[in-house]
Amino acid sequence: MKLVFMTRVLKISETRPQAAKIRVAARAIRSGGLVVFPTETVYGIGCDAYNKKATAEIYRVKGRPPDNPLMIHVSDMEMARRVGRFPRRYEDAIGKLWPGPVAFVVDAQKGLGRKEVSMRMPDHKVALALIRASNTPIAAPSANISKKPSSTNADHALMYFDGKVDVIIDSGSSMKGIESTILDLRTFALQRPGALPVNELERAFGRRIRIGRASRGLAESKRAIAPGMKYRHYAPAMPLFLYTGKAEKLPRMVSGLKGIFAFIGSYESCRRMRKDAIVLGLGSRRDYDAIAHNLFDRLIELDRTGADFAIAESYGEEGLGLGIMNRLRKASNHRQFSNRRELDALLAGI
Repeated sequence: MKLVFMTRVLKISETRPQAAKIRVAARAIRSGGLVVFPTETVYGIGCDAYNKKATAEIYRVKGRPPDNPLMIHVSDMEMARRVGRFPRRYEDAIGKLWPGPVAFVVDAQKGLGRKEVSMRMPDHKVALALIRASNTPIAAPSANISKKPSSTNADHALMYFDGKVDVIIDSGSSMKGIESTILDLRTFALQRPGALPVNELERAFGRRIRIGRASRGLAESKRAIAPGMKYRHYAPAMPLFLYTGKAEKLPRMVSGLKGIFAFIGSYESCRRMRKDAIVLGLGSRRDYDAIAHNLFDRLIELDRTGADFAIAESYGEEGLGLGIMNRLRKASNHRQFSNRRELDALLAGI
């Protein structure tokens, strides 16, 4: 008889984590298992960062390229110093930002088997309780199959990993909705924009952050120093095209298109879209917090619509907009248009 592996789902309060349930998940971590857990950004799929067999299993179940490094999650600075080498002169600034939705790339300490490490301290009571109870740093990329949209709730994680991990912790929806910002502390280059705007990093450290084309999602890095720098990410199965023109011009531009298409965008643009389009609203155009919070949920929902293709509108890159646009550019595989001729050319290729 073939044994069927069952994933255990634990409902744990986001504000008052039940210690007994946390201990169940922590035992799975310590025994070399995989646990999906919530953070304030997205859900992560985690294991003991020092267990090479367990980290290899994360790569296997995600289908993750072997050169795409894993994020390390810690619960305090003492644990962080055991994992990476933090310049003392930056610790006051780090203390202002941690716990929080930002990770730092630093030189790794011995034991991880890598030159550098991306590390963060999540601002989520359940995540912190799990790390403390496990008594080890937890290696955890986002809880998704490689290239697919990240999980922002336990239902997404179950869709990806039911029967493939030991435990899934359900603590409701992630507050932020996109992954953490990643800053290389050695060069002050932004590796990935995310849930913490760059201007807040610059204010904390008192210096400018260098933002390259790869961190904006306009190009792929030759080497993945940190997660999210290389490879297509966050993509639905259906073709997705990114509209980069003025929002008010899009409804007329898509009139007469053949086939069923879905539109993902602001509430304002959804109301102007033609009536036979499938519209998935993200939030008010000025509410980047809501747009970021809803983005991955709507990208996952796209594949349930039955549409032939999808169109997403673009946003300004101020504040959270930089992280939102990074995700949309990667999700569309850089297929973008600003006029009908360019859209027709994209459609001819599917």
